[in-house]
Amino acid sequence: MPKKISLYWIVFVAVNGGFLFGLNMAGISGAVNSIQFSFNLSDGSLGTVVSILTLGCLFGALFTGHFADKYGRKKIMLFTSVLFAISALGCALSPSMLLLSISRVIAGIAVGAVSVVGPMYISEIAPASQRGTLVSFNQFAIVIGILLAYVFDYFLIDKVDGWRYMLAIPFVFSIVFLILLSTSLPESPRWLLSKRKKEKAMNVLKRIGGENYAQQEMQSMEQSINLETNTEKVSFIEIFQGKTGKVVLLGTLLAAFQQITGINAVVNYAPVIFEKTGVGGDTALLQSMLVGLVNFLATLVALWLVDKKGRKTLLLWGAAGMSLALGYLSYAFAFNGSSTSILIALLAYIAFFAASFAPVMWVVTSEMFPNRVRGLALSFSTAISWLFTFLTVQFSPYILNQFGGAVLFGFFGLFSLLAFLFVKIWIPETKGKTLEQIEKEILKN
Repeated sequence: MPKKISLYWIVFVAVNGGFLFGLNMAGISGAVNSIQFSFNLSDGSLGTVVSILTLGCLFGALFTGHFADKYGRKKIMLFTSVLFAISALGCALSPSMLLLSISRVIAGIAVGAVSVVGPMYISEIAPASQRGTLVSFNQFAIVIGILLAYVFDYFLIDKVDGWRYMLAIPFVFSIVFLILLSTSLPESPRWLLSKRKKEKAMNVLKRIGGENYAQQEMQSMEQSINLETNTEKVSFIEIFQGKTGKVVLLGTLLAAFQQITGINAVVNYAPVIFEKTGVGGDTALLQSMLVGLVNFLATLVALWLVDKKGRKTLLLWGAAGMSLALGYLSYAFAFNGSSTSILIALLAYIAFFAASFAPVMWVVTSEMFPNRVRGLALSFSTAISWLFTFLTVQFSPYILNQFGGAVLFGFFGLFSLLAFLFVKIWIPETKGKTLEQIEKEILKN
């Protein structure tokens, strides 16, 4: 098999976790009203059912780094595929809010785990010149999952117990993911070398780039890992100390900004938001599909530009565009703007987010954290990201119903503006550098 095809196939298998991430995050959007009616839920209880998945994500993300370092990236992905299957069946068959919530927590643990291990695995297996694009493929898979979730929801909305079928769909794809992982995915060469399995690591590197590439990468990795083995074992507290602590803080704040700017409130409640503008039923779901389509197309822009223009440039343009779009949405909801203008502004917000913070946050954090603490640091920053996702998804329906869209989108717009300033001042450019180079440069400052 030609080397480029081999590399892309490996990445394709890995990003199926991202695809399931997207299906699970957006799949409930079309089911929200039916679930509220079926279990007679208040707005607060409905927010809990929807947001509790993100609470599971927090715990899944927090502990994944440790287990991925101990047992390997591949075993963690295999475990998540099983969790995805169990949770999908649990959601589809739930007779009560309690069992539905438990099943969504299980799904959340799987989503949180793949949100850490997916970008980690791809960043470790990808050549430096392609790393930004290849890590961004994980986000591309997420938005495909979101788009397909909206499509499935649209066609199932009028079926008897259609919401159960909506939540069952990830089961099929989780079995596909399990089969692909078992048959096609090698372990991360960096992890193999850290466990003194040099021959296996070399075989993986040769499969990706050939003999010369394998020799060069092996030399660089050995130097890095020798430094790590000559120091004490990493403790959790270390990621908060000294220069390492500063780098982890910057990555964690970037992860928090990705979520506090409101994306998952829009993804999870798109039909509800459209209903607030006077558009309901099938039309609201159809417009939600348009959100998913724009999300998909804008991610293609990120894949095209992330290794050409750089990570920081995309983040700055994205934050600026999001701020303007959210500012208009706040104005439109305050002064009864037309449903068409609100739809256009929402699509602009989605486009700017999808072309910047959506994929680039994962690229930057997977690149900038030092090798020695990468697993723990990614777990921590991703867990914080999920904490802010939980808060955003939990309280958005309450804010929307009690205070209106002007307050909700104004809040998200303010944080988009702060995100622009944060990236401008503190986030470094990591384009085109090896993980070892990035580590050396960041820790020097």
